[in-house]
Amino acid sequence: QVRLVESGGDLVQPGGSLRLSCAASGSIFSRNHMAWYRRAPGKQRELVAVIASDGSTAYTDSVKGRFTNSRDNAKNTVYLQMNSLKPEDTAVYLCHSRDGVDGNVYWGQGTQVTVSS
Repeated sequence: QVRLVESGGDLVQPGGSLRLSCAASGSIFSRNHMAWYRRAPGKQRELVAVIASDGSTAYTDSVKGRFTNSRDNAKNTVYLQMNSLKPEDTAVYLCHSRDGVDGNVYWGQGTQVTVSS
C-alpha cells in the first residue's frame, strides 16, 4: 500500500516562505512522477508543480519563479519550496504520485497553507 504524507503547512505572512514535504512509502519512489496540487476554498483543484522521475520540473504560471520542486530519492521525499508567498496561495496542498511503470495514482491527505497578515 502506497502512502503519501505531507507536512510543512502553516500560517505565514505575505512575502514569507514555507517548505512542504511529501514522504512516500510502499512504492519504488525513484520511478514515481510526483506532483503538488492545491485546493483553495471555492475553487477547483489546481496542478501547481510536477517533478518527473528524471528530475525534470514544470510549474503553473502563477508560481513560476517563486516555487521550487525537488526530490530526494534516498529519502523517498519530494519538497516544494515556496517563496514570496501571496494570499492567493492559500490552499490545502496535496501530494500526488503516479507510478512510472504501472500508472497507479496515489494522493496524500494534504497540508494547509494560509498566507495572511
